[in-house]
Amino acid sequence: MSQTELTALQRRLLEMIKWLHEYSTSNELEYYAIGGTLLGAIRHHGFIPWDDDIDVGMPREHYTRFQELMLNQSGQYRLETPMSPAKDYRYPASKLYDTTTTLVENMHPICKRGVYIDVFPLDGIGDTQEEAEKNYSRLDFLNKLLATRNSKVRKTRAWYKNAAICLSRMIPEALVNTKELSRRLDSLCAEHPFDSSEYVGNLLGNYGDRELCPKWVFGKPTPYRFEDTVINGAEFAEEYLSHVYGDWRALPPIEKRGVQHDFLYISFDQSYLENESTNNKA
Repeated sequence: MSQTELTALQRRLLEMIKWLHEYSTSNELEYYAIGGTLLGAIRHHGFIPWDDDIDVGMPREHYTRFQELMLNQSGQYRLETPMSPAKDYRYPASKLYDTTTTLVENMHPICKRGVYIDVFPLDGIGDTQEEAEKNYSRLDFLNKLLATRNSKVRKTRAWYKNAAICLSRMIPEALVNTKELSRRLDSLCAEHPFDSSEYVGNLLGNYGDRELCPKWVFGKPTPYRFEDTVINGAEFAEEYLSHVYGDWRALPPIEKRGVQHDFLYISFDQSYLENESTNNKA
């Protein structure tokens, strides 16, 4: 992705998070910027310069209500969830799409949609660190299995990860239905209520059990500067970032400062809905 495209993508994502912040405030929905989005807010007061996405998490109760509200939402933004009937939507979390754009990511299968924000549920996972890690281990295998079935082999990926993808894809859909796997994983994540658990987190995150932390770390959604606006994050943001990243203040080496996603095509003025009829239904 060129710098011009990355700048344009970040500009569109910024518009989306402004909308989500206002919508959440108006509907009394709690959300937190998580992962690299919160890291960008705290370390850079905006996007990490090479970041190409925005991630937010909502406590499960608010996440579910957001899904229900968006069923009747008309306009520029559309939410897809694991319950989406589209066969090519095989993700265990939700994505908020900008319907005025088109984005094609190099995934399996090819999923043609628009520029998106990832919206993850935040769930409980136990009352002690030991219990949290034990409960999370039940989900970890399914999460990794789903990731391998949705991914493609890439030259830039570690050989053992490419090998896992090849082995996973040898299992036919008749034995492991990937769409149903994403829904089962979502259901398992919801087993422990957020409000009554001492340990919580994004159970679907890329950082595994490092995303599990005491609930007090999230605390009350707290506004932080992000570019020319504010977004909500964990009340104890530095503690959260230390859980996930360790020494989060240190910049990665230059060779690792690159975009994370593999986009095959992106357009900021063409709607993916023009070809929506080609999406298969489950």
